[in-house]
Amino acid sequence: MRAVPVDAVPASPAVTEVGIPHPEAGELLVKVAASSVNGFDAATAAGLLQGMMEHRFPLVLGKDFAGTVEALGEGVDGFAVGDAVFGVIMKPFLGTGSLAEYVTVSATHGVARIPEGLAVKDAGALALAGTAAFDSLNAVDVANGKTVLISGAAGGVGALAVQLTAARGARVIATARPGAESDFVTGLTDAKVDVVDFSGDLAAQVRAIAPGGVDAVLHLAGDGAQLAGLLRPGGRIASTLGFAPGAAAGQAITAHSVMADPNPQTLTTLAEQAASGALRVPVTATYPLAQAAEAFAAFGAGARGKIAVTAS
Repeated sequence: MRAVPVDAVPASPAVTEVGIPHPEAGELLVKVAASSVNGFDAATAAGLLQGMMEHRFPLVLGKDFAGTVEALGEGVDGFAVGDAVFGVIMKPFLGTGSLAEYVTVSATHGVARIPEGLAVKDAGALALAGTAAFDSLNAVDVANGKTVLISGAAGGVGALAVQLTAARGARVIATARPGAESDFVTGLTDAKVDVVDFSGDLAAQVRAIAPGGVDAVLHLAGDGAQLAGLLRPGGRIASTLGFAPGAAAGQAITAHSVMADPNPQTLTTLAEQAASGALRVPVTATYPLAQAAEAFAAFGAGARGKIAVTAS
């Protein structure tokens, strides 16, 4: 099958042929229709995860997947051949990724059905970023009337977080570059979004909107310590970038380090919201699998939203 493997890291992703995987006990074999490029994939190719997770070469990149169940491993219940599914590969090692024509995934975690009304391309770009946004909001207990600063709002996680935050009735302050990036962020929701330029005096801009400090911060980009300093006393920061609880020691704030947990319940919730139109999967560019290298280049250049990769 065609896939995007690397034989060592760091490496530049490229399409080549590898063997089709076979589902082990408790696994599904999925024929992949769509995937996407995430920061995790770029970090893997760059060699930044060496020593953190086992690497099995040739290592096929890719975490997100959407497609149809092609075969069932021993002992699988609840799924049938032909089911439309999506999710995140949740294996304890890196190697059998989703930037391929087929992938094997756990049947019990990291997978859910694609509901009617959700396009497969969107499903293939939703799971990892959507779960990271969803879990970050839950970590800081975003609720109606709160003010939330989202740093990295133009990225895949940030663009979903802006929508999910606004839907909870919270006020959104989002970081973005002036111009097209700012327009993209404000166009994500009908709710008012205050955009601040992270390349300028961020603290002054945020304080002008929230003089007493913000209630919560989603640290998806930028300097975690600087962002934490913009919280009101008792505020909370959720970081997907390793700003750990210990970093807030001695301050009257709470820090949460977030690792996305794509359990079936969360995936189903996100998928139903996307299928209903309440949540828009922010796919801004789509590449066929044969052009996966170009998709990675676009991601590295700072593309807005999500970059989808389709089977053809």
